[in-house]
Amino acid sequence: MTNGFDIASVQYDTAFTFSKIGKAQRQRVFKYLRTIIKTTEKLSILELNCGTGEDAIQFARLGHKVLATDVSTGMIKVAKAKSHSKNIEFRIQDINTLNETNLETKFDVVFSNFGGFNCLSKQQLEAFFNNTSQLLNEKGKVVLVIMPKHCIWEQIYFTLKGRLKKAKRRHTEQSVPANVDGLNVDTWYYNPEDIVSLAEKDFFINQIRPIGLTIPPSYLESSFLANKLFVSIYKGIDSILTNSFWSKYADHFLIELTKKS
Repeated sequence: MTNGFDIASVQYDTAFTFSKIGKAQRQRVFKYLRTIIKTTEKLSILELNCGTGEDAIQFARLGHKVLATDVSTGMIKVAKAKSHSKNIEFRIQDINTLNETNLETKFDVVFSNFGGFNCLSKQQLEAFFNNTSQLLNEKGKVVLVIMPKHCIWEQIYFTLKGRLKKAKRRHTEQSVPANVDGLNVDTWYYNPEDIVSLAEKDFFINQIRPIGLTIPPSYLESSFLANKLFVSIYKGIDSILTNSFWSKYADHFLIELTKKS
C-alpha cells in the first residue's frame, strides 16, 4: 500500500487537492467541520491519512495544534515541503500500530478525510474503534470521511459506458483492488450503518452527512461534467440535500462520533 501512495503523492495535489472537484468536495467537508472544530476553542487534533497536508494546514491556520500522520513517506514529504505554521507536526504513522505508547498526548479530535479508512478491513476498523477512545480527551470526537457502497454517480457513469462490473464494484463485503498510479490498493467500502455498528459501543453517533452526492468523483475531473458551471450547480444541490438518508448514495459521507464517558 505504501508504495502506491508514495507514487501518487507526486501528482496528488494536481489530480485532486487543487482540482475543481477536489476543492468542491473539501468545501462540503469543512462546512460540517466548522461546527465541530470551532475557532473560539483551540484544540489538539490528530489527523490520520493526512495525505499532502491540506486539511492539517487549514486546521493550524485556525490556531489548533495538529499532529498529521500518514503511512506514506511520499505524502509526508510533500506535506512537509509546504509552507506551514509551527503548530503542525507531520509524522509517518501506520493507523494499525497507533496506540498510547507512540503518542505523547491525548486529543480533542481524531480526523481522517477522503477515504483513508477505506484502506482498512472490517477487523482493522474494529480494532481502531476499540483503541481510539483511549487516545481522546473527555468528550473527544472522531470525524471520518468514508466512501460508501452505493455511489449514484459511479453507478450511472459506468453503466452508461457499458462497464457493468465496475458500476457495481463497491457492492461487496470483500476488498476491491483500486488503481493508484498503476498499483492496486486493497479497498473496502462501508455504508454508514457499517461504521455505526463498529463504533457504537464506545461512541455516540452525532451526525452522518453526504459528501459529493451530486459533486462527482474525482476521476471525472477531466470530463465535461467537471466544468466550472456544472460544479457550481452540483455544489448548490449538495448544499440542499444534506439529510443523512443520502449518505450511502454519495461519493463519500462524513460521520461524527463523540467518545462515551
